[in-house]
Amino acid sequence: MSAPASASRRLSAHGIFIDALTEAAAGLIGRSSMIDKTRFLAFLRARSLMQGRWPAPLSALRRVSLWLLLGWVSSGQQVVIGADSVVLITLDGLRWQELFRGLDSRLASDDSYSAQQSELMRQFWDDDPAERARLLFPFLHDTVFEQGSVIGNRDRGSCARVANPWYFSYPGYSEILTGVVNETINSNSKIPNPERTVHELLEGIDGFVGRTAAFASWDVFPFIFNVERSGVYVNAFEPLNAPEGMEEITLNRLHSDIPPPWPTVRNDAFTHRYALSYLRREQPRLLFISYGETDDFAHDGKYDEYLFAANRTDRFIEEVWHTLQSIPGYRDNTALVITVDHGRGEEPIETWLHHASKRSLDGYMSSLSHFTEGIIGSEGTWIAAIGSGVAGKGLIVTEEQCAFSSQVASTLVELLGLDPQALNPEMAPPLSELLD
Repeated sequence: MSAPASASRRLSAHGIFIDALTEAAAGLIGRSSMIDKTRFLAFLRARSLMQGRWPAPLSALRRVSLWLLLGWVSSGQQVVIGADSVVLITLDGLRWQELFRGLDSRLASDDSYSAQQSELMRQFWDDDPAERARLLFPFLHDTVFEQGSVIGNRDRGSCARVANPWYFSYPGYSEILTGVVNETINSNSKIPNPERTVHELLEGIDGFVGRTAAFASWDVFPFIFNVERSGVYVNAFEPLNAPEGMEEITLNRLHSDIPPPWPTVRNDAFTHRYALSYLRREQPRLLFISYGETDDFAHDGKYDEYLFAANRTDRFIEEVWHTLQSIPGYRDNTALVITVDHGRGEEPIETWLHHASKRSLDGYMSSLSHFTEGIIGSEGTWIAAIGSGVAGKGLIVTEEQCAFSSQVASTLVELLGLDPQALNPEMAPPLSELLD
């Protein structure tokens, strides 16, 4: 496809838009195959203005229904314009039960699991399960689920689950980030991931080089991203290597002065603050933030702290969203996707501490072999999204067909207006029901 004919004249946001539209239309006339959205968007994303981000006028124009101009061509395919940037957030091991039912009164009133029972009931109790869920996750329920879409409330016929056969963290995060289920990833050991994450794949595309990043509380993420091979910027567990500005210097000092609660997982507040600082300064096009406290408090058997961490993370997610809307390059031009790496047990009651498939009991999860069927229900997850390119459907009923965590990766790619199959043909298909 040739460069716009008007390249010699002074570029303007509207000029870039019209030139791109003209070139795209010319390339589509008479075409009978699938529209190459990747090449089409390469023209629309003019890198010459706003330091590589969409010009504000163009950002507004692109949200017009372009399919009215280009949508139905001889191929019968519709041009779909998604987001210019995407933020993916995960909460480690947060059950769908708390997300949609709220506080579990059995666990909250059990002395062995909850030392702060009165405070839990004061903050999060209501006779109505839907209201309990809203008290625990006010931002997710009042904003994300109202304006965007969510899958995973099994009480209402909405199912999401992992596709991997193991039901624990490394395999779960790998399938989320790569879109591929590799059964040889069968432990949480610090082994470089043989699969390539969406971040790594995008780093090879013009417009994304140096514009992906990840922040995480768990120290295994540099291996999940295989940073030695991929070169993706990942900050996990450790302080920043090269802090910039007083905020990051102060955070690094606090990071050194406040011991982590677990040997391999830091306080989520550091992950959150580091990620926000990077977001404002570097403005990546694909950012991953992984909060870990929910899973570790659950493994410790502290249901009260598990709920407090869940509620705190809801507030963190709200701050990420409001930060995005406060930055011109992101405002009304960014999608936010939120999910988890695995679920937890429900019955018998003590299985809420754990997660493992029956098959994993013969290997990495052999310590749970007394649960002879594995931790039933721990394959259950949930997936939510809001923002540019996301359908505003609220709860999506899946009936008998579950959505899979492995579909998140290609959904991110689709939201960015690219073709997942062109990046990696092995990726699971996108969650089309989430896409606008």
